[in-house]
Amino acid sequence: MAKMQYCGTGRRKSSVARVRLVPGKGNITVNKKPLDEYFGMELLKREVRRPFEIAGCAGKYDVIAIVHGGGTTGQSGALRHGISRALCQADSENRKALKAAGFLTRDPRMKERKKYGLKKARRASQFSKR
Repeated sequence: MAKMQYCGTGRRKSSVARVRLVPGKGNITVNKKPLDEYFGMELLKREVRRPFEIAGCAGKYDVIAIVHGGGTTGQSGALRHGISRALCQADSENRKALKAAGFLTRDPRMKERKKYGLKKARRASQFSKR
């Protein structure tokens, strides 16, 4: 018998998360490490678990995720986005609650590119009269 699994891809800033949901006990594995070991801050762990609380299916699915790019905050946001998309694929009734919470919207904010003649994206060198 083949196990049902649901896939979702989440993105935030320059981070990309590929998420697989498998029926289980609620274990979350990120890059072959448990969630508590991968993310140090409690805030980031809570953010990753929020889609399950909103959809009302905490402890029903195991998460296997591969995350790369960006920093820890961007990666946790990408993971949340990917889990939300996979939950919608698992049960279409979850979509309404997750959409209302704003978890299905891709956060478009990215780092602005550096322009020539400037030190950073908008930072110019200090003006001097002499």
